[in-house]
Amino acid sequence: TDAADAHDLAFSTGQRTKRLAPGESETLDLGVVGTSLEGWCTVVGHRQMGMVFDVNVIGGSTATQGDQTEHSDMGHDGHMDSNTGTGAAADLDFMAPAPEGFKAADPRAPKTPKSTTHRETFTVSEIVAEVAPGVKQKRWTFNKSAPGPTLRGKIGDKFIITLVNDTDMAHSIDFHASKVAPDRLMKSIGPGEQLVYEFTAHHSGIWMYHCGTMPMGVHIANGLFGAVIIDPPNLPKVDREYLMIQSELFLGEQGGLLDASKLANEKPDAVVFNGYVNQYKYDPLPAKVGERVRFWVLNVGPDRSSSFHVIGSMFDTVWFEGDYLLKPNNASNGASQALGMEAAQGGFVELTFDEPGKYPFVSHRMVDAERGATGVVSVTK
Repeated sequence: TDAADAHDLAFSTGQRTKRLAPGESETLDLGVVGTSLEGWCTVVGHRQMGMVFDVNVIGGSTATQGDQTEHSDMGHDGHMDSNTGTGAAADLDFMAPAPEGFKAADPRAPKTPKSTTHRETFTVSEIVAEVAPGVKQKRWTFNKSAPGPTLRGKIGDKFIITLVNDTDMAHSIDFHASKVAPDRLMKSIGPGEQLVYEFTAHHSGIWMYHCGTMPMGVHIANGLFGAVIIDPPNLPKVDREYLMIQSELFLGEQGGLLDASKLANEKPDAVVFNGYVNQYKYDPLPAKVGERVRFWVLNVGPDRSSSFHVIGSMFDTVWFEGDYLLKPNNASNGASQALGMEAAQGGFVELTFDEPGKYPFVSHRMVDAERGATGVVSVTK
């Protein structure tokens, strides 16, 4: 783990220390021990990384797995909750109707600012957020949203980001759009600390940013990610621009943190666009016949690939990881059916719609489409 990380120690008996910052210590008195015990750090993901040890009592019995508090039973700070609940995955219903008054996250890509210097403050905090109808999780966020804010600029623009850690554990930020020494700007900062991350955008792309504190997969999967769009030179105007960020959900207890064991075993409960199951089925994206629509798409993973597809149409423009793969009126009169992306890859596609109707868009890894990575474009005349 990182040098700025806090840790604790808990035992299957329920005894535990407080969360200890670097340099702090605490003595934990277990009393007379007649049974072999397991101890571990309860910070989410740390147990899976190997922060465990055994107290072996010669001649004593061994605590069974059922006697131990599971690592997925985490509270707001990564500690175990006393109320284990039933598990949020048990309440996940991909056919559920939209919650009353549901409003999806804004799907529009931000406009490109005219300014060439961009100053922003990203505050890391924890919130309880709904991620599917009737399903809530404790999410680690940049500026109280997951995905975090989308930045946009042009080649040569300067970005000055102040990272503020408003939690009780270490966090960091890694902008893939930057070329900087990781040990200088991507380092973890402790609770209450700040870091100024300054970089110049040298290349176009849709770039992932994320927390890089270990275990990195946990920090990404629990919400600490977002996008930076750096426009290619002479990017044509379009009628509508949308942004879809695909990510995975590994549900823990209702209202609790993610289940790190599901993440370690690559078993997501849901795959989503912009942080919520099927949200653009509930609140479709508008478009009109003949309009040129651009979809910026980024796959933040942390593990699964994506194949972005719009049912009933095709892409006449594809821009992927730094350059055009396809433009309109090409010599082969070709078009594209899907934009394939591994984790931390992205690009944009463009299309027009010839007829009014409801056009679903999905990740064409169909198991993922059927567990949340689905939306709809509602096309009118």
